[in-house]
Amino acid sequence: MTVQPAKRARNPEHQRDDRSREEPRRRDAARAEGAERRSGSTRAKRAVETGIRPGGVGIAIVGGGKIGEALLSGLLRGHYLRDEIVVVEKHPERAAYLTAKHGASTVDIATAAQAARTILIAVKPQDIEALLAELAPHVGSSHVVVSVAAGVTTAHIEAVLGADVPVVRCMPNTPALVDEAMTAISPGVHATEGHLAVAEKLLAAVGKVVRVPESQLDAVTALSGSGPAYFFYLVEAMIDAGILLGLPRALAAELIVQSAVGAAVMLRDSGEHPVQLREAVTSPGGTTIAAIRELEVHGVRAALLAAIEAAALRSHELGAS
Repeated sequence: MTVQPAKRARNPEHQRDDRSREEPRRRDAARAEGAERRSGSTRAKRAVETGIRPGGVGIAIVGGGKIGEALLSGLLRGHYLRDEIVVVEKHPERAAYLTAKHGASTVDIATAAQAARTILIAVKPQDIEALLAELAPHVGSSHVVVSVAAGVTTAHIEAVLGADVPVVRCMPNTPALVDEAMTAISPGVHATEGHLAVAEKLLAAVGKVVRVPESQLDAVTALSGSGPAYFFYLVEAMIDAGILLGLPRALAAELIVQSAVGAAVMLRDSGEHPVQLREAVTSPGGTTIAAIRELEVHGVRAALLAAIEAAALRSHELGAS
């Protein structure tokens, strides 16, 4: 009788690695399958889920700047088709760029409001007044206005638009460009659970979404809305430190960027508090504690607290002006 050799049990670490490699493939396959199925009755069902008018588009993005483009590109990578999105961009050069790079149709604001039920306002706070005045005659209670303008309250938008227009205020951030955004959303007076679900589905295409009371959105703006800039600033300083210590810029950048990515994954996936993770690297009498002592001496922690508080105050000022 032939004896079959026993199968070796796979190392659990290897199994986890296999699952990690498989996850992006499953996500890409799901997106491809979703694109193939967007026709006929499926499109009719999506009209309810995404705000597509019969014969129209799903969403109008008003403002094609950095955050507008980030959301546009994320939606196109996710569950929207090019013919389901239009963009309103007042600068001809920028409009031409968005069309060339993303295949986006650019229209005027009246056409956008007529075609789409969901209007995503992605302009700077200082441009919001003129935009709302132009938009007001073209929207009503059948629309959903989703605003990512920092500091601008739902009450202010509702007062200008009138007509019981549902408004959802949101604060995403620029990692939407790589589908890793952190977005907080808050409903206005006329926004229902259904309107919140539309905004949630829209912004989930580019990252994670949480619901918060609107009273917390200035703090959210300061913390996660501006947050990526703080990390970039820190990484920039650490790369300069590497150069000061004699490392080539490219090597210093590679070391710091990968360290930042690894630390972020540990923060997200380990379930441990940041203090625990830091202490695990901080040996008694070692290099890390020597560095942390200098950070404390120079008031880095206090500076961060003051900086984020200043950002929240500025967000509030932008909404009040």
